[in-house]
Amino acid sequence: MTSMGFCRLIRVSWDQALERCSPVFPCLSDPARRTFLGLKVALVMLHLIYVGVLFLFDTNLIQKTKEEPWYIAIYLLVFVATLAQYFFTSGSSPGYVIDAMRAGNESHATFRKTSMTSKRSASSQSGSFTIPIEENQPGKITPGNNTTSWAKLVMDMYPHGSSVRNWTCMYCNIVQPPRVKHCHDCDKCVLQFDHHCLWLGTCIGQGNHCRFWWYIAEETTLCIWTGILYITYLKANIARAWWKDGIMILLLVALSICLIFLLLLLLFHSYLVLTNQTTYELVRRRRIPYLRGIPERVYPFSKGICRNLYNFCCDPRRSIYVMEPLPTSQELEAKSRPYTCLDVLCCRCC
Repeated sequence: MTSMGFCRLIRVSWDQALERCSPVFPCLSDPARRTFLGLKVALVMLHLIYVGVLFLFDTNLIQKTKEEPWYIAIYLLVFVATLAQYFFTSGSSPGYVIDAMRAGNESHATFRKTSMTSKRSASSQSGSFTIPIEENQPGKITPGNNTTSWAKLVMDMYPHGSSVRNWTCMYCNIVQPPRVKHCHDCDKCVLQFDHHCLWLGTCIGQGNHCRFWWYIAEETTLCIWTGILYITYLKANIARAWWKDGIMILLLVALSICLIFLLLLLLFHSYLVLTNQTTYELVRRRRIPYLRGIPERVYPFSKGICRNLYNFCCDPRRSIYVMEPLPTSQELEAKSRPYTCLDVLCCRCC
């Protein structure tokens, strides 16, 4: 049998195996989901290899486990928490516009139904009665918003006179709020689109950016701790096989490269959080129409460092869809004004 025939036989056998497993595992029928599943398995195996080799080669670490079990217990807890955060983030929604639009329409329909029922009841008693509607924060999708449609809700966030056609997605055919971009990998528009993460297999947006940051922080902590344990093993003056040192050095070099990348990524996203920006807005600023004329040192959506941190980590509105309107010219002018000593004392930057 030739090599071509052998490869063809393996390919046919593989396709047949996938067809048999597809009813049991539907994700195997989709090439994209199959690739993402392979990445998940590879990531988990990579973590297990690093920790497994450490415990397999380092006898001092096993002895330390018996003497100080809390040290290794905390390390293993960080290991498990990192993997759990990875799966939790990869399975979370970034905040799709179609879901926000559906939630807004359902809330509006429920509010109108309740309002009509209350009006009929009040009219039968006093002749005429109108329920007042309190003004909420702009773009916050709740039953109290005085909006008649999704298009009106979104267009109120843009300057007066803007055309709906300019902000309609050509793929989803829905009106895009500010800070939204269509993801071609997910084939959906994402609120506060940051980027599409191949390792996580999902977009990073308003709904999961905080979880993504915490995953990077936990992964960085785990890499630093694992690197310290590897260096401690190599510095130990004990007799061991040369090939063990070779394996540990190769793994440590690869870990150092990953650690540099993770540290840079953590610092970069920390900067984005403090300034209330996204990766897409920072990289493609000149191509986004409503950011094109704003100076680069001006952060149009920033509310100050403290408020940005609070909104990112602790704001209870993170559980619902929140959209930010474009800042007015007066607000942009105020944000473009350089800081003075009085501004710093008054915590204007916060």
